[in-house]
Amino acid sequence: MKLRTNLVVFVLLVLSFAACKPDEPDFVVVPDRDRTEQQVVDKDSLIGYMETHYYNSGDLSAAGTDYTMNDIVITELPQDDDGNYLDLPDPDNNTLLIDDVDTYITTFEEVEYEYYILNLNQGGNEYSPNFSDLIELVYSGNLLDEVVFDSAVNPNAPFDMLGLIEGWRQVIPKFNTATSFSENPDGTISYTDYGFGMMFLPSGLCYFSQPPFGVPIYSNLIFKFELYRAQPNDHDQDGVFTHLEDLNNNMDISDDDTDGDLVPNFFDPDDDGDGVFTIFEDINGDGDPTNDDTDGDGIPNYLDEDSTESTQDVDE
Repeated sequence: MKLRTNLVVFVLLVLSFAACKPDEPDFVVVPDRDRTEQQVVDKDSLIGYMETHYYNSGDLSAAGTDYTMNDIVITELPQDDDGNYLDLPDPDNNTLLIDDVDTYITTFEEVEYEYYILNLNQGGNEYSPNFSDLIELVYSGNLLDEVVFDSAVNPNAPFDMLGLIEGWRQVIPKFNTATSFSENPDGTISYTDYGFGMMFLPSGLCYFSQPPFGVPIYSNLIFKFELYRAQPNDHDQDGVFTHLEDLNNNMDISDDDTDGDLVPNFFDPDDDGDGVFTIFEDINGDGDPTNDDTDGDGIPNYLDEDSTESTQDVDE
């Protein structure tokens, strides 16, 4: 009997809780911060960091020497008991970051951004990567509080620049690749005179409001890197390198669509929609469709739908 009573009480309690179940909480969607306003905050934060941190410039003074990321030591200025920053220690061998970085300006998402580069070695090769290239490099990324959130110390596979944050697409092309490389007995590869430096990026050129795990929203980021090799990318394998499909030269290949089929040229095997694949509009057979203009109108065949008939005549 006692068991049945307890069972009845239990059922009544369950029903009571069910009847009094609180409303489901409303999910509040927080809108992104204004990019222009955030850039002002980010700029102040980055400049403040670079004004109060220095690097061991004396240890990295020999240009063209193959230093590594681990050779760069960033240190915060000493402070007195009241938290005021003191003078730079050993100025013959140390340099404030703010005194050695180069400042660049770019427009992204209709906002003007400042970012900063510490160029420790330009790189001896003549080749500078394009914004859509495949690149081989090692890097380390950290927050302004020195926490390392990501790194790659072995260039096992190239990175597609189109899959990287905007800041990288701005910075990496300003460096050159290594002069040469050689394979070591253990199978690793050594590089000589490679692009080497650091980048200091505002959140708007990084992840902004949608960072990966371990990175807070609206975080400014710092990257050290060693740039080894690069090669042009051809995402749709149509014979035209992807960076050349940026017809308006705005580093945004998503808005270049010659035939208006809603497929950007860099992903469209028939850029002009004339029924002839771009790869087959290489009339002179030199592997470069960009220099073939059958009707002489100044528009290469692969972008000129009116050249189809002339192209077929030449082929025949």
